[in-house]
Amino acid sequence: MSATIALVDDDRNILTSVSIALQSEGFVVRIYSDGDTALKALLDNPPDLAVLDIKMPRMDGMELLRRLREKSDVPTIFLTSKDDELDEALGLAMGADDYITKPFSIRLLVARIRAILRRTDARADSAEPDAPPAERITRGRLEMDPARHKVSWDGKEVTLTVTEFLILEALAQRPGFVKSRDQLMDTAYQDDVYVDDRTIDSHIKRLRRKFRAVDNEFKAIETLYGVGYRFGEE
Repeated sequence: MSATIALVDDDRNILTSVSIALQSEGFVVRIYSDGDTALKALLDNPPDLAVLDIKMPRMDGMELLRRLREKSDVPTIFLTSKDDELDEALGLAMGADDYITKPFSIRLLVARIRAILRRTDARADSAEPDAPPAERITRGRLEMDPARHKVSWDGKEVTLTVTEFLILEALAQRPGFVKSRDQLMDTAYQDDVYVDDRTIDSHIKRLRRKFRAVDNEFKAIETLYGVGYRFGEE
């Protein structure tokens, strides 16, 4: 079955050209020209992935994602202007799975979409009844259930995106061992999809923020400056 992509942008030219290109790649595309309309549609009938422009009138992409994340973990890619580094960092901190700067190539967008969908599909496949059960991870107060995409800290559930889950899983599998940013990129972004260090750093910041929402003393994800990150041994 073809994956459904929601494309949200107030630029009609982008909606037209990108939707045609994505349809030619086999995707089902829904288009929305404003955040208000898109939010209701994304919640009522979630797509497999959403591509959101940041700068839109009335409700911009940031506000749309914030409201969406209150009720949904649908994978999301942000479209940002070339110089909006702050927007990129904020978008990732709010739960976007990736970002692409304008102007962008359709080839790059399709590669990012397919990479995220493959990660999402892999999680769904592991939860199938006939699939071998994925091993649960217990590290002190941390509990991870890959088959159900569930994470808890001290018994309190923490909701993570697919990318956040993969990064945390990579760190928790070998507590005390350092993972470089390149290694975490390879874990979270496969198939030669390029991201820079800032992307991984933003995901780490969001992971910490989510865990500190249930435990303000959370310090398990440690930074080794100039080296990478590790999950601390308790």
